[in-house]
Amino acid sequence: MAEAGGWKLHVMAGLSGLLIGGAAVAAYYGFRSPDRAATEAILRDYILDHGEILPEAMNRLEQRKASSAVTRHRAALETPFHSAWAGAVDGDVVLVEFFDYACGYCRTSNPDVERLLREDPRLKVVWRELPVLGPDSEAAARVSLAAARQGRFRQFHDSMFALGRPSPAVVDQAVARTGVTREEAPEIGAELARNLQIASAIGASGTPTFVVGDRVLQGAVGYEALRDAIAAARAAR
Repeated sequence: MAEAGGWKLHVMAGLSGLLIGGAAVAAYYGFRSPDRAATEAILRDYILDHGEILPEAMNRLEQRKASSAVTRHRAALETPFHSAWAGAVDGDVVLVEFFDYACGYCRTSNPDVERLLREDPRLKVVWRELPVLGPDSEAAARVSLAAARQGRFRQFHDSMFALGRPSPAVVDQAVARTGVTREEAPEIGAELARNLQIASAIGASGTPTFVVGDRVLQGAVGYEALRDAIAAARAAR
């Protein structure tokens, strides 16, 4: 119900914005009051007859807000936590993925990211832990960040997704496979808090969330969508 209420508020805000914008246009061009009223009536009738434009308009608004947030947080987004990255050191495009080891869609997306790395020698990928699916997720993320500190992130990352959901037994297996030493360091907790803050700022609604250039892509969007976003970011440079 809360989501439905929020959507109604967005719709009302969008309608109000369009109507106010129409009035502003009329005022700018010096229309008389009857003309202004007619303009508002035309806009209102058009919106009521073409309500399908509102989700598209709101999506564009959210994308603009997300792009602005990405610009503000770009340095933090694209700076990896120790070895939690792959690809070109000075890649001309950086693909950032917020992920959770308990997220099935993240596991599905992992081969897509690996394929992009194989095919694109100019790409840099940065992984950011966002353990939002429970205590096991957070426990796995902390070991993963320890692996990153020890230069073993990729090995641990791939092992975790190959083994399945991040139960304590699965984490133990990944640790044994990769030789990671469990550790607690203040910067691990700080990294998790920072990732949560940045994810919230860019409007990430879950995992996986990808950031490419100024775009935020939510969910397991697939290889083609990621490839196209990388190409667009490269063309915009």
